[in-house]
Amino acid sequence: MKQKIILRVISKFLIPYILLFALYVQWHGDFGPGGGFQAGVIFAAGFILYAIIFGVDTVRVVIPAVVTRLLLVFGVLLYSGVGVAGIILGGNYLDYNVLAHEPTHGQHYGILLVELGVGITVASAMITIFCTFAGRGPEDPEEEV
Repeated sequence: MKQKIILRVISKFLIPYILLFALYVQWHGDFGPGGGFQAGVIFAAGFILYAIIFGVDTVRVVIPAVVTRLLLVFGVLLYSGVGVAGIILGGNYLDYNVLAHEPTHGQHYGILLVELGVGITVASAMITIFCTFAGRGPEDPEEEV
């Protein structure tokens, strides 16, 4: 029993730092290693750790299934929306140069938005997949299919 208390206390201490590190990786991704995929995985790992320690039902209270599914859609739409905005503004799909008055600013805005879309999508997908499989109860071996 004491081991569970220790795990709960340590995880409550570590999870905010895990999420903060994910945000750092997300916003630092256009200047160095990292970006949307890595940040999404780290962010989801914080929620998955929370689910392992406190239970999947507790995580679903914090972030309901409908929220993760809406974030999945939003992330994909953000990514593709940046590409479509490039076409509308006279460039190619995912051509960031046309997103601002100066090409380098457009590159910066485009990369930030695309990486944000990827991060949101990856985090939401991982949380959804984990909660879907971890939330299944044990199957009854006597139940007929």
